[in-house]
Amino acid sequence: MNSQSGSLSLSVSPNLSSDDFDGLRDWIREYRVEEIECVTPDLAGIARGKVMPAAKFIRETGIKLPTSMFFSTINGDYAEEVGSALYTDSDLTLVPDLSTTRAVPWATDASLQIIHDVQDRDGNVFPVAPRQVLRRVCELYAAKGWVPVVAPELEFYLTQPNTDPDLPLEPPVGRSGRRSHGNQAFSLSAVDEYERVIELIYDYADAQNLQIDTIIQESGAAQLEINTIHGHPMKLADEVFLFKRLIREAALRCGCYATFMARPYSDQPGSAMHIHMSVEDQAGNNVFSLPDGKASDLYNFFVGGQQQFFHAAAALAAPYVNSYRRLVPGWSAPINLDWGEDNRTTGLRSPQASPRGRRVENRVVGADANPYLALAACLACGYLGMTQQIKPRVKVDFETDSYTRARDLPYSLLDGVDALGGSKDMREVLGPQFVDIYAAVKRAEHDQFMRVISPWEREHLLLNV
Repeated sequence: MNSQSGSLSLSVSPNLSSDDFDGLRDWIREYRVEEIECVTPDLAGIARGKVMPAAKFIRETGIKLPTSMFFSTINGDYAEEVGSALYTDSDLTLVPDLSTTRAVPWATDASLQIIHDVQDRDGNVFPVAPRQVLRRVCELYAAKGWVPVVAPELEFYLTQPNTDPDLPLEPPVGRSGRRSHGNQAFSLSAVDEYERVIELIYDYADAQNLQIDTIIQESGAAQLEINTIHGHPMKLADEVFLFKRLIREAALRCGCYATFMARPYSDQPGSAMHIHMSVEDQAGNNVFSLPDGKASDLYNFFVGGQQQFFHAAAALAAPYVNSYRRLVPGWSAPINLDWGEDNRTTGLRSPQASPRGRRVENRVVGADANPYLALAACLACGYLGMTQQIKPRVKVDFETDSYTRARDLPYSLLDGVDALGGSKDMREVLGPQFVDIYAAVKRAEHDQFMRVISPWEREHLLLNV
């Protein structure tokens, strides 16, 4: 790979409170910032928004964008099922959260990126915006005196540039001049093959004040994983949102692609976003552990909620047709919601940890998921389990292969969408308007997918049926 990184035009980010416009104004002046990217995540987790001169941003807050931004499918069409709201397409107002202000180190000019919340024309929060969906769930926890803590682990593949979607992907050529094809999990040499991309990822992360716990080589060819530092769900969702764009930019500047598809190769493992979760009280104590170090009832109820409700939440964790190609036996991804101690064949894993670090790892979520919605889904299930005191199923032991046990995850995107729309509990926790619009967008995407004839169909059906 030939590095084309160029210079980091702005390699430092401010540290501001959410409404510190005076601090932002001073920072813009000191660092001669020229442009502001005003962004908000859509349902797919894509950064939508506007770019404007920094001086204009300071003068004129309240950027407007059409409501249809949240009705868009992944290929750019719109969900007609939404109805009249799609055609009237009234404006929404973007409200900056200045605590999310970050440098844009790959930009040609000195630029800042600011994540925005969304309000409707009456100044009310827009319930379909992914940040608001996650905030809604976090507020339910806060009302009980609980603070959720999460740590996502994000997997992705580096690939050769692929400009013809009819052609299969190939791993990029590393510094040795060879392509990676075999399983080199946790190999430091395999990580070194792509050191230019990884160094640039670190540089960009430093510029954006994003902390990386570790980067490792995963099981697939040129498949990497970034582990984040645990923290509040909104903070970590923002970080994953930023990391995805950052990683893609670093890869492009090194002559390759980075993809977060759940299953980009038919003969390689898929990419997950495993989510570690615990809950603290207002004093910072882990409520999953009792004072004597044993597991609490709340811990068990949290797991019970994952098992009871995650089938209905799966469409948020596996949001595309491709997502379900990952959730098959034998490919390092779960097929059910079994719970086990340190067992990676289960959908829910309890890692080895001290009482202070007791947590639950949800291994179902794919790397393709919108981080705000995936975290909202996982935490919603845990909240319902804790408030409804749902007991979990019996744990599977360390030696049990959960791939041999019954599947209890949806088989397809439509199955997941139907389960989400039909769940009274999930509609109540996530918001009925969000659920209806999300389901409409996903049904539209599935309809669009069904218009494409695959090579498998031509190979096996053309002359045989």
